[in-house]
Amino acid sequence: MPGLEKLLTEQRNPASAEIDTLPTEEMLRIVNAEDHQVADSVAREIPAIARAVDAIVEAFQRGGRLFYVGAGTSGRLGVLDASECPPTFSVPPEMVQGIIAGGPAALSRATEATEDDPAIGARDLLERGFTARDVLVGIAASGRTPYVLGAIAEARRLGAVTVGISCTPDSELARAVAIAITPLVGAEAIAGSTRMKAGTAQKLVLNMLTTGAFIRLGYVYGNLMVNVERSEEHTSELQSLRH
Repeated sequence: MPGLEKLLTEQRNPASAEIDTLPTEEMLRIVNAEDHQVADSVAREIPAIARAVDAIVEAFQRGGRLFYVGAGTSGRLGVLDASECPPTFSVPPEMVQGIIAGGPAALSRATEATEDDPAIGARDLLERGFTARDVLVGIAASGRTPYVLGAIAEARRLGAVTVGISCTPDSELARAVAIAITPLVGAEAIAGSTRMKAGTAQKLVLNMLTTGAFIRLGYVYGNLMVNVERSEEHTSELQSLRH
């Protein structure tokens, strides 16, 4: 396993080497310029993302579910995407589930001890009732988080489809899964702060996975969300627009 200094996500970025000395606008322009690289890095992974979408659709069609597993920022992004599926597409909350190292408390607090234990990743996955019919998407910017790798190993043991999202070339996660999605966003504006470009890339990929799957399953007509849950306030707004 490579040291942190060798990981692409941990390297120092020459473009932001003096960011702490710059006026606010110039500082933010550097961050924004780095962010411009994210969409292109995701675009290069569309063939792999498409394979993952098709695998998720097949799983749903045979009664399976989609699970995300991650730690820290990656775990929070998985939980976020899963939580947005029921109100967006009116699907049961069990259909897409997010598992984060440390459980719900980790949504607001770091839990490094948990994310460093692969056995806990496997245990948490099994406690959700994960089976061979399901799909597991492991999310780890570095591609080496033990908690995620433990869950992936358990999913493979069960014979399930595994997908990995990482931002490091030839990562351990990418080598461990059936479908590797690897948007290479480069070094962060703040060294090692993978909640920035890497987190944005992961969020874009997660958007594609669930949105693409539910489009294929007929939950979108044209470009309209035909099954979206509407609140009373939203319904009243729509009615007022008609009159």
